[in-house]
Amino acid sequence: MPLQEPVLTKRIPTPPFGDFSQRKLISYEDFVATGGYVGLKKAIDMQPSDIIDTMKASELRGRGGAGFPAGVKWSFLPPQDGKPRYLAVNSDESEPGTFKDRMLLDFDPHILLEGIAICMRACQLDTTYIYIRGEYHHQAKVLNAAIDEAYANNIFGPNSIMGKINDREPRCFVHRGAGAYICGEETALLNSLEGKRGWPRIKPPFPAVAGAFGRPTIINNVETLAMCGPIIDRGVDWFKTMGVARPEGVPPHVPASYGPKLIGVSGHVNRPGVYEENLGITVREMIEKYCGGMRNGKKFKSAVPGGIAMGVLGTDQIDAPLDFDIGRNFGCLGLGTAGVIVMDEDTDMVAMARNVVRFFSHESCGQCTPCREGSNWVYKTLKRIEEGNGTTADLDLLLEVSGSQGAMPGTTICGLADGTNWAIKTFLNKFWDDFESRVKPSKIAGYSLPVLV
Repeated sequence: MPLQEPVLTKRIPTPPFGDFSQRKLISYEDFVATGGYVGLKKAIDMQPSDIIDTMKASELRGRGGAGFPAGVKWSFLPPQDGKPRYLAVNSDESEPGTFKDRMLLDFDPHILLEGIAICMRACQLDTTYIYIRGEYHHQAKVLNAAIDEAYANNIFGPNSIMGKINDREPRCFVHRGAGAYICGEETALLNSLEGKRGWPRIKPPFPAVAGAFGRPTIINNVETLAMCGPIIDRGVDWFKTMGVARPEGVPPHVPASYGPKLIGVSGHVNRPGVYEENLGITVREMIEKYCGGMRNGKKFKSAVPGGIAMGVLGTDQIDAPLDFDIGRNFGCLGLGTAGVIVMDEDTDMVAMARNVVRFFSHESCGQCTPCREGSNWVYKTLKRIEEGNGTTADLDLLLEVSGSQGAMPGTTICGLADGTNWAIKTFLNKFWDDFESRVKPSKIAGYSLPVLV
């Protein structure tokens, strides 16, 4: 069922509920006048454990890429010991094709700050660091101004309406990143926050046990936290009227795809942008209902469902629902950030794959050999194919090398190399003819070698 009313874009006019031209920055007064911070006030009247139970019951899944249930993550914290505990907000948003969080920061930063305060109250976290992408200069200024408003109105600070947490005043800071993609990975983010090189950490220990500065830390995405206020305010039952319910027969411990989602659409469409819809809307519906159709009347060829690390959909998968089961059902890594990149019939898939892998090769932190060396090998091989010098053996080599790197095969610390892995697997397997037509037969001692699919 289509979204009946905007939730995250309630104050950000967005088609079909409003017009882009009507957007403005929402001040603290504007936010409160339109129902803001009501969820926080309700949370203050609840026991911290009850807030966590509410979030677990809602089955809100992380909106930053992995889709892990937020309430379950909050429950992993060890008992309080009176020492500092942290919330790190992942606002790095450097996944190509992803720009949804930027919209919230541009126009409605208090919806994030309310979610932060609710999380701090629920998990008894006394300090928040919002780790924001280095290139988000304007957004950092807007966010700092909103935080100043929140301090002035006692959301944070010595007179906070939350009172003291761990015998400390609740504090919130913005921490600017330096433009490294790898710092979107939660433990690399923590290292960067601590002033260290942005390298992912080996887990365990997990951040909930030993995170920022060796202390228990919750790490959540901007959109995930922005959804907390409406859930506490309007309730679990309301939230579960939206999105995709758990299929019949699926065990209750398997999370569903409830709620609305910000979906950023770019590429070959007439009206790219960030739109809000229920989880489960199809790619076709997003293109036709929200984006005004394919640009220049071209035919659909492919789409990235959620940032380039997720791989691509095939031409016959335009009706794939954008929910957390898209990976299992349609042969890609997952929904990711729901940053949809649409490609038309004229798209050169070899060039597209080469460009994707070039990005991952460039952004590798260099800590793990399969990622550092393997992604560069894959890039060079794709470049050779694009230039017309590839052979059929290169196609097999691509699948072998890319499939040997990543956290899922177990050869790297983090999932950056999985982006290379899934990009190559999905590009080649779903657009094999595009690649095969660009290579020459492989020959050894005068014999042509068959292509192994």
